Amino acid sequence: MAGADSARYVIIGAGVHGLSTGWHLAKELKARGKGSGDDVLILDKTGIGAGPSGLACGVVRNNYFQPAMRRLMAHNVSIWESDPEAFHYHPVGFMQISPEVMHADVAQIFGEQQAIGYDSVFVEGEDDCQDYMRDMFPDWQAQGITSVLHEKKGGYAENMHSMRALAGKAQAEGVEIRAGVRVTGVRLEGGSVVGVETDQGYIACEQLIVGAGPWVRDIWQMLDLPATVSVLGRDGKKYERPMWTYWCLQEGTLGVDPNYLMDSHGKMPPVIHVDTDAPLVDDETKAVITDELWGIYYKPDFNFGGVQGGAQPWKIEQPAEKVAVDPYGPKSKEFVVGPEFERFWTSGLAHCHERFEGKRGLYRKAPTGGIGAFTPDNFPVFDRFRGNAYVIADSNHGYKMIGVGALVAKEMMGERQDLLEPFQFGRYATGKLHPVSHSPFPWS
Repeated sequence: MAGADSARYVIIGAGVHGLSTGWHLAKELKARGKGSGDDVLILDKTGIGAGPSGLACGVVRNNYFQPAMRRLMAHNVSIWESDPEAFHYHPVGFMQISPEVMHADVAQIFGEQQAIGYDSVFVEGEDDCQDYMRDMFPDWQAQGITSVLHEKKGGYAENMHSMRALAGKAQAEGVEIRAGVRVTGVRLEGGSVVGVETDQGYIACEQLIVGAGPWVRDIWQMLDLPATVSVLGRDGKKYERPMWTYWCLQEGTLGVDPNYLMDSHGKMPPVIHVDTDAPLVDDETKAVITDELWGIYYKPDFNFGGVQGGAQPWKIEQPAEKVAVDPYGPKSKEFVVGPEFERFWTSGLAHCHERFEGKRGLYRKAPTGGIGAFTPDNFPVFDRFRGNAYVIADSNHGYKMIGVGALVAKEMMGERQDLLEPFQFGRYATGKLHPVSHSPFPWS
């Protein structure tokens, strides 16, 4: 039973992973007659959705080059679809719009989506792609596009609404969510976790689950786990890599009526992701911003009150232990999205649609994005350490992965989950790495 100083299961983090795991774990315990939600305690140093889960743009997609990621995302989409009203989930679909250099990668994604029964349409050839996009958006003008993968499932969800829904589902099962409690240490005995130290006292536990988002680095250190990892590369050589690197995520909102991006059929369009190697030209000065492969994503969003989206993140060139991960704290001001993103993203919108030309002045100058903690290969690590500490390290794939908690809950019951198997920590030593696409985004 969870009490003032003990709980069978302690979960660190009240974001998507912590809340989802708490909810599903309580259901598993009850269904198996092994306990109830009273055995589960979620701790968060601030509150529900206070980290990246509450800042995310909310895109839900299956568009991954990696087969293991694609199978896992199909599971996650099914959880979003299980209660779209509560999660404020909008199943508008997702489009990956790409140049020739990415054509083979996207064709492979489509083929493997078909193999797992994931509903999507693939359009090939520059003229056919142009016709397909102009049927949806008559002002479509992106250049050099030779493939369009239109996922009919997926879409986006409203971040804080979905976090509150998860919290409500967990609490309805008896889970306690204790906000304003900062974990300051992990107590180990005989190599296993026996409890956590907090700024409000010690809490004993039988099992620890870490769903701390970018703060995973700190809990990782408390568990006395390695700061660097030996990775067996595809060339057969071993490379020493930092366990964590940090990237600044770039997202923002254009202050137009969301209906401004409705499609030609009067419907909410899919989430749009465009990658292209056509030069990106500044919408105002006409200077070339980049002539290398670049990408943006965007969607009309009534929650954000405009057209919302983002672009490629940039790597923070500091040792991971020195990065302040509070997205907008006083130590992180240099990482807040700035004028360069505004110029890049609004020019990207104008590159794609005539309707966005000359609209930069409507960009909202407000803190957005955040900081993400990435693993050595930029893909998640889901695994058990110290015998009884389960670490959910999503490598910034997090918000859309609402169903990982359901799988982790089953692992807590002793059932190994095939969908999580490819994300075990041991893959680095054995070289069982995920394939990498030609996308300009590090998470692909």
